[in-house]
Amino acid sequence: MADRPTTPAQPRQQSTVVKSFLVLYNSVSAILWAAVLGRVVLLYALRGQWKVFFGVGEFVKWTQTLAWAEVMFSLTGLVRAPLFTTAMQVASRLFLVWGVIEPFQADTVFSVGYSTMLLAWSITEVIRYTFFAINIGTGEVPGWLLWLRYNTFFVLYPIGISSECWMIILSIGPAYAANPLAAYVLLAVLSPGSYILYTHMMKQRSKVFKGKAPAKTQ
Repeated sequence: MADRPTTPAQPRQQSTVVKSFLVLYNSVSAILWAAVLGRVVLLYALRGQWKVFFGVGEFVKWTQTLAWAEVMFSLTGLVRAPLFTTAMQVASRLFLVWGVIEPFQADTVFSVGYSTMLLAWSITEVIRYTFFAINIGTGEVPGWLLWLRYNTFFVLYPIGISSECWMIILSIGPAYAANPLAAYVLLAVLSPGSYILYTHMMKQRSKVFKGKAPAKTQ
């Protein structure tokens, strides 16, 4: 669950078209993840864990797939985001929704870990995309949003990462039955880049709160 800044690239002065596009992208992404969050909470509360996937699974899959655009933004220099951490985070999420959840639904989605994973993802993304939409659009971010952006990961990252690992663990048995090689692949990516992504976010937080870099560059 990495820090993937979706802010304008250098030079700082970007065209109105680029800024408008990035504000739109971040705003739409924030709305999509807010919809995921609302659906998960309501479905779990009203219908139970068994209904969460059927009510939100397909929506999550395509909402997360949209994030592939962020790799292209970084690759082309449209945003000042580190390509390695951006690609790592996007790839790990896509691996989970397409390589774990999609083929092994019967073994994964009925676990509460599926819901906690989506809650961690959606809360994180609503905060992140809202932060960047406001930052790009106005150049300033409210203090409360800055605090949420660089503090909630202390709780949300461990929840998200442990839930992701649990989804992979649940899929190893059926993956081995279908193809032993697939099981080894799942084991190899049990916690893909978790340490790197977490420490990257710690560094970003340190820069912001120690004043080493302005918040709008993160």
